[in-house]
Order: sequence, then structure tokens, then C-alpha cells
Amino acid sequence: MNANAMLVAATAQDALVQIVLDSVTSQHTKRAYERALTDFLQWHADNGKPQLCKATVQRYKVHLEMSGLGAASVNQRLSAIRKLASEASDNGLIPEQIANGIKNVPGVRQEGQRVGNWLTREQAQTLLNTPDTSTLKGLRDRAILAVLLGCGLRRTEAAALQWAHIQQRDGRWAIVDLVGKRNKTRTIPMPAWAKAALDAYALALAVKRRELVGMTGGNVFVSVNRGDNISGDSMTPQAIRDVVASYAHNVAPHDLRRTFAKLARKGGAALEQIQLSLGHASIQTTQRYLGTRQDFQDAPADHLGLRLE
Repeated sequence: MNANAMLVAATAQDALVQIVLDSVTSQHTKRAYERALTDFLQWHADNGKPQLCKATVQRYKVHLEMSGLGAASVNQRLSAIRKLASEASDNGLIPEQIANGIKNVPGVRQEGQRVGNWLTREQAQTLLNTPDTSTLKGLRDRAILAVLLGCGLRRTEAAALQWAHIQQRDGRWAIVDLVGKRNKTRTIPMPAWAKAALDAYALALAVKRRELVGMTGGNVFVSVNRGDNISGDSMTPQAIRDVVASYAHNVAPHDLRRTFAKLARKGGAALEQIQLSLGHASIQTTQRYLGTRQDFQDAPADHLGLRLE
């Protein structure tokens, strides 16, 4: 099948997009790739379905740049198209030579370095103590902020956090064997004030559920309605984002993850220990070069300088 024939039928397009989505594990990547490929295929159809080749993708790249998209957005969309070409070639839908040409379309050069948003210690302290702790929702929200600021979790990780993850290691509390981005497993030491926030929330949750024992299973964070009653057994990553946004304008969960790293480093935490807590992709390389072993007695979480009121 040639490149033109591959993109004729809508059902074939849907099947090809699904092949690409099945090849990645991250839900965030799946959503981004699906949007990018849907837009590309629509542009392809609107422009007479030209042959799928390097020249066509370069033409689409120009279209994206002229539409006002930033370099990061253009490059993400090109990454999805390269993945489409790779999967199409692997499945015998287009020649390998054409796929290689598409994969060689260069991205847009980013000038300078993006500076992330983070909070000062005083701002983080104020945010941590903003929720109304006289309600279940307030206790839950404070616990969410505590694990984002105190452990550097991603919003997807906070949404997926289970009570079973919270265990003791080397005489301290930690989030144990959390599966994060790219299915990488890590253990994150937890500061005492974050555990205290979780304990207060767990007690209120047990009372609301009329349970006599603490939380032992299921998702840590659950949906709570305006009546302060439990309305679901979990929360979505978007709901975690909404919680953060409700207490701090223009602040996202990833900003709190950056704040964790910034405050820990400023407090004297070792860089390699911060990388271990964050679970960055390069940590295996760091471990091999430095022989790093995670320190549970002097962890990044111990250097944040935050507390509960």
C-alpha cells in the first residue's frame, strides 16, 4: 500500500492513529498525540491528501509555525507525526525510506531556556495552610498540597496514589514503589508534616465513612461534593489540577513539583537525592556515574522548611 492509499479511508486513519496510541504508555502522551494526529490528518484532507512524505511534513511544519504556535507545541506535534511514520513503516503501510525521511524533519529550534514557575518558601507556606481544615474537603485539599509540595509528585501520581503506597522505610514514612512517568518505579521520602496532613485527612475520611480503622486500601484522594460528602472513590489528574488552581491563581501542580526541588536544593539537599525523589529520566545515569544510594535519613523532604499550623 502506498502513502496516498494509506490515508484515503477515515477508518484506516482511525486505525493508524490507534496503532500510534497503542505504542506509547503515558496517558498524557496518548492525549497529546491523538490531538496532534487528528489535526494533521484534517490538514492533510483539507489540502487534497498529498503524498505522505518528508516534503508534506515540512509543509505542515511551516503551516504550524505560521499559525502562531510556539516551538514546544510545534515540536510536540512533529514528534507525533514522526511516531506515526515509524509505526506505519513497522506495520508495512509505507516504505521505510519514506518513514526515515519524515523522521528526519527537524524540529523548531528553541532559543533560550524556559524558566519554570515556583513559589518562595513563604508563598508555599501560605498555600499549604490556606484550605479550611474544619471540613473533609479542606483536609483533603491540604493533604493534596502537602504531597505535591512535600514529595514533588506529578498530578497523575497524586491521583493514582494508594494508601498502600504509604509505608515506613528506615524509620521514616515514605511513598513506596510509586509507578510514575514511563512506568518507572520509585520511593519518595515524606516529611513529617505531609504525613500529619494525610493522617488528619484519613481520620476525617474514616469518620465520614463510619469506619473504625484507618485507611488501608484504595485511592488516597477521593471526590468530595459541595455538601462535604464523598461522591467518588478517586480523583482525576484534572481534578488535582483544579484543587491547586482554586487556592493559587496561575499555579499548577507541576509548579509545586518545581517548588519542592527549589526549596529542597536551597535548604541544602543533595542534587542527586532530589533527582531520586523526582524520578527524573536521567537518574539511572546519575546513579551509575556517582554510585548514588537513596538516603532516607537526610532526604530532600527534610529540607523544605514547611510546617502545618
